[in-house]
Amino acid sequence: MAKLLGIDVGTSGCKVVLMDEHGSVLKSASAEYPISTPRPLWSEQNPEDWWLGVLSCLKEIDEPSPDGVGLTGQMHGAVFLDSKNKVIRPAILWNDQRTSSECEEIDHAVGPDRIREITRNPPLTGFQLPKILWLRNNEPENFNRLSRVLLPKDYIRLRLTGEYATEVSDASGVGAFDVVGRKWSAEILDKLNLPQEMFPPVVESDVVTGTTKDVPNLADGIAVVGGGGDQAAGAVGTGAVSPGIISVSLGTSGVVFTTISAPNFDANGSAHTFAHANRGWHAMGVMLSCGGALRWYRDVFARGDSYDSIAQEAASVPPGCEGLTFLPYLTGERTPHNDPFARAVFAGATLAHGKAHFSRAVFEGVSLGLLDGFRTLLALGASAQEIRVTSGGAKSEFWRQMLADMFQAPCQRLQCDEGPAFGSAILAGVGIGLWPDVAKATLQIVKISDVLTPNSVDYSATYQRYSDLYRCTKEWNLG
Repeated sequence: MAKLLGIDVGTSGCKVVLMDEHGSVLKSASAEYPISTPRPLWSEQNPEDWWLGVLSCLKEIDEPSPDGVGLTGQMHGAVFLDSKNKVIRPAILWNDQRTSSECEEIDHAVGPDRIREITRNPPLTGFQLPKILWLRNNEPENFNRLSRVLLPKDYIRLRLTGEYATEVSDASGVGAFDVVGRKWSAEILDKLNLPQEMFPPVVESDVVTGTTKDVPNLADGIAVVGGGGDQAAGAVGTGAVSPGIISVSLGTSGVVFTTISAPNFDANGSAHTFAHANRGWHAMGVMLSCGGALRWYRDVFARGDSYDSIAQEAASVPPGCEGLTFLPYLTGERTPHNDPFARAVFAGATLAHGKAHFSRAVFEGVSLGLLDGFRTLLALGASAQEIRVTSGGAKSEFWRQMLADMFQAPCQRLQCDEGPAFGSAILAGVGIGLWPDVAKATLQIVKISDVLTPNSVDYSATYQRYSDLYRCTKEWNLG
């Protein structure tokens, strides 16, 4: 029986799963690593920490001869390499917000309408391309050393195989990718005076990009496929590769995701249209602080409490938190505002509000942010026949029920919720020929565990208050 490895280079840690060709997870391992915030709005990591984490997981998995390896990981990050593949400086991550002026530079150089026509997205502070321009504008000595720039998972590919490569879903989040043509845009790179050789070759997500070589705890010659950005790979793991299926990921960031039959895009930049790992396209709404907001609340205000105890406490408060509202914009926001300077807010507190109210307000604020993304996808023509809730937050029945009530649609949980690592293992199986395509693979592999249907809870007033709060406080934020 074939065995497949999926490697996920996440933000707070990496994860590796080993599954068989029936989708049964045989082993899994994870390793944490730190995030550095040397200045406000900055977010960085040492790529060597990713590699050491992956090696630790491979040692724990102890399967030297899997049939294929799939890669996934946090999107948009910039790993800057010199001509000898040495890392020049810490990687700048997806949630880093330092590049607002570089986004304006891209708009000016390429043209606002033209950049959106090519990439199907506006220039965003989280994307990789403005990070490259930031390096040129602010650290010229490092830029002069720059030979290659890789996305996080593709740096791990380099360490596994010695090959430079990326794939279409992750490349779509760079900011220099022709999403319709599924290739780097020579026009964008020329106008920004960047050589195309700086970027790796691009393949489809199920294409083999190389084989393992000199990797501890792995034999040589194992096929490594393109894989996917964490959202595309996660969608493969949930079966969100056909229209009508919407996945909601409750990770550090929050993502509402659906496949689309054509590369339609949101003219306001509220949603993102990328190439999908199924050789088609997908649209997604992304909020930057989802589980991250809950983690911040736990660490700052509820020290010693578990997530389960916070949820239990929140459940004791009626919907709407008796007027207390939380905006979860701790690191700016992408959907629906595309505002790197958006800030988090608690509003409406009175002496009647206790800790339980604040706990529920955080859950509600994050869920309403996901509702923003959900409504944005519906406006693009998406349908919601099935909603599949994934990642760490999906373990909470309280949170899933809140989402079912807000979305007014049944929310499913999966039998296997190993996240993007699971999806990347499926892509590895397609790449080595176990299944003819991604859609057929997920029909065989992805299974539903349980479903929560909406209760008669009306969040309309709460949502209106939430929406008004951003508009009322926007001018307070520093620009």
